[in-house]
Order: sequence, then structure tokens, then C-alpha cells
Amino acid sequence: MPVLPGAEPYRHEGGEIGVLLCHGFTGSPQSLRPWAEHLAERGLTVSLPLLPGHGTRWEDMQLTGWQDWYGEVDRELRSLRQSCAQVFVAGLSMGGALALRLAAKHGDAVSGVIVVNPANKVHGLSAYALPVARHLVRTTKGIASDIAKPGSVELGYDRVPLHAAHSLRNFFRVVDGELPQVTQPLLLLHSPQDHVVPPADSARILSRVSSTDVREILLEQSYHVATLDHDADRIFEESHAFIGRLAPSVGKEGTAAGG
Repeated sequence: MPVLPGAEPYRHEGGEIGVLLCHGFTGSPQSLRPWAEHLAERGLTVSLPLLPGHGTRWEDMQLTGWQDWYGEVDRELRSLRQSCAQVFVAGLSMGGALALRLAAKHGDAVSGVIVVNPANKVHGLSAYALPVARHLVRTTKGIASDIAKPGSVELGYDRVPLHAAHSLRNFFRVVDGELPQVTQPLLLLHSPQDHVVPPADSARILSRVSSTDVREILLEQSYHVATLDHDADRIFEESHAFIGRLAPSVGKEGTAAGG
């Protein structure tokens, strides 16, 4: 199936500092494209892959699971490590969980973690029904475009395939068990008004990671897809500053790139 216009993966070859951006469940690189371009304009090497089953039609996602999604970002991280001196991982929603697992599994190969409204659990009674319901019903209503800013739209599926949702639930359990292995500096930004992922998920993550260099920022003006919302610029600037603090050469590269 052809990729939806705007959902294409994004790659920019910049300097020796790399950033891997991970999009969310049923979403696409479109939700993180402005963030990726902001970092690329400042001289960073940026990779924003399209996760398997995403960016085409929900029927394609029905055939994929968390091992496919994680496998894609794991390969991208290894690729960035070959060309970059330092690599940071970042993500939105499920992409935040993917980034946290990369940090847990790759240790020193990841210099820092940035997550926006990271997801940690499938909530509600529906979570308990998933193992059975996925065999009876193929989809439920979509979760895309939880955005406060008028006119801003997320490119995502209007249906959630239940087989994939069941896999997502299992993935969150895996990541939750691995959070104590996350020791890298962590920047966590989350929206108090989020209609997809409750603030409890961010609190859980902050309570379980072993990172000692941790900063939490509240995105008061945004809903779930904060990277396309009123606080987008703040996310971009804070993440660039975070990377610059941990990779001092970033400032020099940004100047050289005209940023």
C-alpha cells in the first residue's frame, strides 16, 4: 500500500550528534515532522522512521505487533550509532515507550531520552477485554488528533485495530518491567489535559526509572499530540537545549549550520 501523503519517514544527515524520533500508535511521522525539522535546522542528524503497519491503512497495522515497531526503531538506532558520536532518543506517546525501551536495552549507546506524553498502560475496562474482544471485533474508534490548537490535525488512523492494541498492551508491560534499567538523563514533557494518555503514566515512568538527571515540564496549553499543539515550540526548544547541555558540540554545529 502507498504511504499516505505526509506520513513519509524523514532523515536528515547533519553533524556528529544524532536524534532518533519515534511516533505514536496509529500515528505517523507527520506528528513529529516539525520537531525533526527544528533539530535538523540546528545541525543535528535526525531520523524519524515510519513504523511498520502505520501511515497506510489500519488493515496493514492489524498484521503487525510491538516486536515489529520496536524492531524498526532498534535498527534505526544502530544505524545512527554508526555515523554519530552520540545519539539521543525521543518519542511521543507509544513512541515515548519505544524510546524508553531503547534506553533500557542499549545503555551507554543512548546519551539521553526525551519523551512527550509517554504511554505506559492501556487504561479502562476495555484493556481487560482485549484478549477476547480482538477475536470478535476488528477495530474500535481512533485516537488521533487530540489537539487543542484550532486547525491542527494529526495524520493517523480513524480506527484502532484490536489485534495491534492487544500487542501494545503487552508491550507496555514489557517496558514497565524494564524502566529501572533506564539510567540516562531524562526530559519528560506532558500535558495535564490529555484525552489519550493520563498524567498517571508520566508519574509511573518518573517513579520507576533509575535516571538521576531528570526534568519534568508541564505542557499546560496542549492536549495529547503536543508536538502539533500550542506548546510545540517549547518542546522543540527545550529538547534542543537538553541535547546541547549533554553534547556540547551541538551549539557549535548549530552555528555552523546557520541556526
